[in-house]
Amino acid sequence: MNEADEQYNVELLRRVAQGDNVAFAALYDRLSPILYSMALRMMNDAGEAEDVLQDGFIYIWRRASAFEPGRSSSFAWAVMIVRNKAIDRLRVRQRGERLQERVTSSRELFSDRDDLSALEPFLRERKAQVQSALSEVSPEQRQALQLSFFSELTHEQIAAQLGAPVGTIKARIRRGLLQLRQVFQRDI
Repeated sequence: MNEADEQYNVELLRRVAQGDNVAFAALYDRLSPILYSMALRMMNDAGEAEDVLQDGFIYIWRRASAFEPGRSSSFAWAVMIVRNKAIDRLRVRQRGERLQERVTSSRELFSDRDDLSALEPFLRERKAQVQSALSEVSPEQRQALQLSFFSELTHEQIAAQLGAPVGTIKARIRRGLLQLRQVFQRDI
C-alpha cells in the first residue's frame, strides 16, 4: 500500500471514529477483499470467514478512535483485528469440539444403565431447572437454544429451519446462553 493509500485510509478511519457511515463503507470496500481472504485461509470455512470479517469490522467501527497512525499502518491494524477475531473463533470452535468429545464419551459411559440408575433423580431435577431457566429467555432465543443443544442442529441448519441469517442465530444462542447463566447464578 503506497503513502497516498495509507493517508486516505487514515482519513477514513478518522471519519469512522466520528460516526461517518460513508467513510466506513469506503473503508470496508477497500479492505474487505484481502481481509476476507485471510479469514478464509484461517477458518477454512466461508461462512465462518464472513462472520470473522463482520466481527472485525464491527470492532473497527467501535474502536476507530483508538487507531494510532504512528504505531502501525491502517492496513496492519485491520489485519491484526481480523486475525485476532479469527483466532478467538478458532478457540471457541476447539472448546466446542472438546466439550462435544466429553459429552459423547460420558454418554457412552452411561449408555448401559437403565432408567432406575442413581443418576435419574439428579437428571430429572437438572432437567426441570433447565426448563425453568429456558422459560425466562425470549421465545426466539429459546427456540435457537433448543434446536442447537437438544436437537443438535448446526447453526446453518437452524438458520435454514427458522429462515434467519446464520449471524442472527448465533447471536440468539449467545444471548440466550448469557441469560441462562444469569438465571443460574441468580438461583444459586
